[in-house]
Amino acid sequence: MKTLPIVKADPYLEPFAEAIYGRYEYCNLLEKKLTGEKQTLSDFATGYLYFGLHHQTEGWIFREWAPNATSIFLIGDFNNWQRHPDYQLKKHQNGIWEVKLPDYAMAHTQLYKLLVEWEGGSGERIPAWSRRVIQDENTKIFSAQVWNPIQPYSFKNTEFKPKTDPILIYECHIGMSGSEEKVSSYQEFRTSILPRIAKAGYNCIQIMAIQEHPYYGSFGYHVSSFFAASSRFGTPDNLKHLIDDAHGMGISVIMDIVHSHAVKNEIEGLGRFDGTPYQYFHGGLRREHPAWDSLCFDYAKPAVLHFLLSNCKFWLDEYKFDGFRFDGVTSMLYRSHGLGEDFGSYDAYYNLNQDGDAICYLTLANKLIHQVNPNAITVAEEVSGMPGLAAKVNDGGIGFDYRMAMGIPDFWIKYIKEVKDEDWKAGHIFWELTNRREDEKTINYAESHDQALVGDKTIIFRLIDSEMYWHMQRGDNTLIVDRGIALHKMIRLITATTINGGYLNFMGNEFGHPEWIDFPREGNGWSHKYARRQWELVDNDKYLYHCLGEFDRAMIELIKSVAEFNKTPVQLLWDKADDQVVVYKRGNLVFVFNFSGSKSFTDYGILADKGCYKVVLNTDNPAFGGFNLIDESIEHYTLPNMDKKAEKEWLRLYIPARSAFVLKKQ
Repeated sequence: MKTLPIVKADPYLEPFAEAIYGRYEYCNLLEKKLTGEKQTLSDFATGYLYFGLHHQTEGWIFREWAPNATSIFLIGDFNNWQRHPDYQLKKHQNGIWEVKLPDYAMAHTQLYKLLVEWEGGSGERIPAWSRRVIQDENTKIFSAQVWNPIQPYSFKNTEFKPKTDPILIYECHIGMSGSEEKVSSYQEFRTSILPRIAKAGYNCIQIMAIQEHPYYGSFGYHVSSFFAASSRFGTPDNLKHLIDDAHGMGISVIMDIVHSHAVKNEIEGLGRFDGTPYQYFHGGLRREHPAWDSLCFDYAKPAVLHFLLSNCKFWLDEYKFDGFRFDGVTSMLYRSHGLGEDFGSYDAYYNLNQDGDAICYLTLANKLIHQVNPNAITVAEEVSGMPGLAAKVNDGGIGFDYRMAMGIPDFWIKYIKEVKDEDWKAGHIFWELTNRREDEKTINYAESHDQALVGDKTIIFRLIDSEMYWHMQRGDNTLIVDRGIALHKMIRLITATTINGGYLNFMGNEFGHPEWIDFPREGNGWSHKYARRQWELVDNDKYLYHCLGEFDRAMIELIKSVAEFNKTPVQLLWDKADDQVVVYKRGNLVFVFNFSGSKSFTDYGILADKGCYKVVLNTDNPAFGGFNLIDESIEHYTLPNMDKKAEKEWLRLYIPARSAFVLKKQ
């Protein structure tokens, strides 16, 4: 047994070297079994070109995998939704069913389903590989739709490569992206929101709720049709146009992909597709997720691996997505789904609670994605901290490019809720934001969509609460608003500038979008009031929302101005707990934070590299809702240290209470 690089890099992994190597070998053996050692994973993951409905020169061909079925019929508005012998599928080997139809048998935009029969029962089903599924506005019934436009969309930006140093992610949801109380469209997002994101400086968008889902309020996490882009927002061509335009603006597009579970629905989804409860999913007690009211895939089945790996390649190939943020990875990694686990030691990662088949799937998925597009981006939403998750496959890792730093938003919530202002420890904050595995890149974020949902609160809401309804006009400040605006900027600045991979922000949170997200449901009268974004607030320069938006734009621009920002190490220069001051540097930038709400400092001494420094970003700038207490025109020269041999000199600064600024060495 050879020792893998991730074990060599971390001595604490040595007791588990055999288990790590076992996973590595299992994955290699399974890949050989799946590919027959005669093709690549990319060649293997082409199920979407074989299964489902396809138009060919001689007509139509449809295929489906349903091993338990005894007969299958295509039914639709082309045959009055009735069983018809011309539309009956024939069974081939390995549970594959097929029917060939003449060109006139169906047409673009017609609706269809499957009538699947099995011993003792039957049911209507939407084909598992459907690329287009729509819901009838009146009956609310979902059906697959024939999608074969005469002139399919043709991509213009075919040579796009994502920018990833650093990756600056704007997490967004198409349906709630507009100001109107309705479901917004791909087209509206493309023309109205993409330009905002480009102006704000983000170089990547992460789109939620793309895979079709029956219940809008699920935020897209209860997927029914894995190959269908949600029709709520428009057509497949509308989505392709959106992605193409984003690429034209230099913005990469990653998709929030859900392979951790599936909706329980049987007519719309994969539940009991061929009459069995275990076709795609575990049987018995492992079938249902104990917390999510959903079904758990059985990653040990080759057909399931084929389905999910093909799904990854499909979105890259057909829509030109630049990668994925994998949802619910913790739930996949552990048989317990991570529920009730504290992950307080390395033992928790190697105690036979792990799902080796799920770990193998994620490893193969990452390998496949980077085969299809070497520049692709993969991000893991994972809370347990499993070592090697974002390490290279060949090093013994699972292969993600980044892991979400999910402890950071939890830390900010805890600090804001439980720690008095005078007890905020600047050094502790810095440690929490930089305490990570050096060999794995992370995505820092102060808050995502999770913190904006009903039942939780955004940072701005926690800081200001009801005062935001009355005192967010410039000049009409209160002490609560002043504190909230200052900390909102400081929290984001220290979170974004301590990254070792990337930074994420949820749509609207950059300007302190008020209130929560609440999708239309029976409890709120099916209202869209809280499932939208109030852009008019950030557009109005009389509001402090506008100031927060301007600060965020300036902060992102500063990060982007540094070539290879991630390669500049984060170095602590000063940490004094009693003063609540912390200072760190990256390259020729020095970041100064004073978290004290009551103490300002004059001629505060910090040891820094000898030279001249100028302010390049200042949270107290009036354009950002500050009080203009810092003269940004002053050039700050270091003063000699008493120790003549010391490499550093004293930088004497005025640091106002509850403020932060960035100095650049000239």
